[in-house]
Amino acid sequence: MTTLTTTPLAPLLARLFKEADAATSPAIARYSREERTRLIQSKTEYRQFYGSLKDLWLAVSPKTGTLLYMLARGSGARIIVEFGTSFGISTLYLAAALRDNGGGRLITTEFEPSKVVRAKSNLTEGGLIDLVEIREGDALETLSKDLPGRIDLLLLDGAKALYPEILSLVESRLRPGALVIADNADFSPDYLERVRAPAGGYMSTPFGDDVELSMRLN
Repeated sequence: MTTLTTTPLAPLLARLFKEADAATSPAIARYSREERTRLIQSKTEYRQFYGSLKDLWLAVSPKTGTLLYMLARGSGARIIVEFGTSFGISTLYLAAALRDNGGGRLITTEFEPSKVVRAKSNLTEGGLIDLVEIREGDALETLSKDLPGRIDLLLLDGAKALYPEILSLVESRLRPGALVIADNADFSPDYLERVRAPAGGYMSTPFGDDVELSMRLN
């Protein structure tokens, strides 16, 4: 038995995924497919774009959530940084792994205030809020200071265009062997080029559901 598969977390996640599947946003209709792709890859318009879609959950899939738990649990992670809290589904999976690893600290960041409120509520209901620090604001600012000296795992699941910049903020603190998981990394070709480069300091491979899994080598 694990925190992930028992009460209160298991029924909470089941309910949250149902809510996520049913969620809609009137704003999504104003963007063509081409415009959405452009905005997802924009380094200057991400706040306006994601702010307009604040009613959408943009959650990881149950499969990816389980993968996050397994990677964090299996690597014995104690210090985790997450870029992109949203409503806190991925945060719940990571915090559950910390609980089952014996404790730790998860720093996550989200710029949309309404999502921060809901994420805190979900983490409280899941019994995991004590392990999580949510930093409200733009991650380029919230993750630019006061980070732990040694980070075991980094999840990138916010504005895709910022993946290289967020990695740069955290990179010097990633321990050798630290894992970096980037969701929907195909929208950030600059990031993929960086982590896949032979001399880039990572071993990296695509891993189901558009996830790029990387390991810090030194």
